Amino acid sequence: MARSKEPPILKLPLLSGRALAVLYLSALFLPLALAALRQVAPLDPWELAGAGAGLVLLSAIAVQFVTSGRFGPVTGRLGIDKIMAFHKIAAWWVLLGLVLHPVLYVLPTLLDDPELGMRRLIAYCVLPQYRSGVIALAALAILVISSAVRERLPLPYEAWRASHLVLAILVAGAGLHHALTAGRFSALDPVNSLWWVVAGALVGVIGILYGWRWLWLHLNPWRLHSVTRLADRTWELDMQPGHKTPDLTYEAGQFVWMTVGSRRFPLFDHPFSIADIPSRQGISLIIKEAGDFTSTVGTLAPGTPIGIDGPYGEFTLDNHPGKAVLLVAGGAGIGPIIGLLRELVARKDPRPVRLAYAVGKPSNLACLDEIEAAKAVLDFEAMLVSEAAAEGFAGEVGRLDQPRLARLLLGLDPKETVAMMCGPGPMVVAVSDMLLDHGLPMERVVYERFDYAAGSASRQDRKRFAQFMAVGAAVMAGIAGFVVVLA
Repeated sequence: MARSKEPPILKLPLLSGRALAVLYLSALFLPLALAALRQVAPLDPWELAGAGAGLVLLSAIAVQFVTSGRFGPVTGRLGIDKIMAFHKIAAWWVLLGLVLHPVLYVLPTLLDDPELGMRRLIAYCVLPQYRSGVIALAALAILVISSAVRERLPLPYEAWRASHLVLAILVAGAGLHHALTAGRFSALDPVNSLWWVVAGALVGVIGILYGWRWLWLHLNPWRLHSVTRLADRTWELDMQPGHKTPDLTYEAGQFVWMTVGSRRFPLFDHPFSIADIPSRQGISLIIKEAGDFTSTVGTLAPGTPIGIDGPYGEFTLDNHPGKAVLLVAGGAGIGPIIGLLRELVARKDPRPVRLAYAVGKPSNLACLDEIEAAKAVLDFEAMLVSEAAAEGFAGEVGRLDQPRLARLLLGLDPKETVAMMCGPGPMVVAVSDMLLDHGLPMERVVYERFDYAAGSASRQDRKRFAQFMAVGAAVMAGIAGFVVVLA
């Protein structure tokens, strides 16, 4: 019997970035539109702004659960790095807006009588009827700030993720309670009914993310078939589906979330790119030791049960067409890049294909035999670059710089070349900008990373940030429009 390759859930159409922005703003403006249908006691414009901010930002808190990077229709066209970047930025403006929420309510009093205004503000912080709002705001502040400094916290990754989930649930639950018990507009239908629908939806989302997925991972285990050492501290894991487990429908370059052994629960998973081609049963992952979990992959025994959740991401050849292909890998970024190269070889792709593979030292280079063999099938050239020299290494010594890129791309039309890149953040930023200088259009410079830490930003990152801030400006404009309509 043929093995099914259909994924179990969430087979919904992928949405473009523009469509997602419209849906996001629609979700945030829905409570404003419903609130405008009902009359409440007359409010000062600043108080209306405070009420509007509360309505919009509570909706934004609920939407944050969906922009967690686990829903294919959301992450499908944008990639997880873009979704998570927006998730982080949105969290900061939600925090700022909710800090201002009580301040806007008392601002008219503060302007007329500062002492009385401060007493009102303190009352909002200490009176029992507002306590759930204070709890929501405090939990949100802890959540956002701890996420920003996660790398410096003395917490294992799994413990931080568990605390992140608990705090997120506390923020949403306390925020909804505050709206239903203290909100002027939320006390009345249809806004009141909306918040109950939102509460039910959040229960469903959490149930899917941590209930259904846990059950799926345990009912449909994969098995580790083999572990192969490819380079210094770099391993390839070959995994095959269990007897009744559906095989995975994916495209080369996508990624999965993997859990191991008895810890097949979503809080313990880690993202890894698929270094394989869809025509082969099972999947392989190339993993470089870089932390607590990855340092153990070389010791995993064949037969170990594996949880696979995916596929996710849009780092694929078909999503990014071009008349020539440049593959750029840095260190552990060889995983998805070798997957793309394997797919190009399997297709016997007629386009020119170029590979730049940069590492810290030659012993870090992986898959050299495959890279060499690709020359017999493709119009293919490879440039190996190592920061450190070593005896017998015939590649480039130094960094992947503009002259080396120019030499590799010689003879290719930059306007028709698509660059697919994965590697450390600083390298991705530098090479991305160098490719733009070389003449590649921004939409043809494609990269996806699992490192969300703040740092230097490429021109593409800065453009994306400006687009995210435009969404934030639209949110503020919506609140202002609410004030104008009801004032």
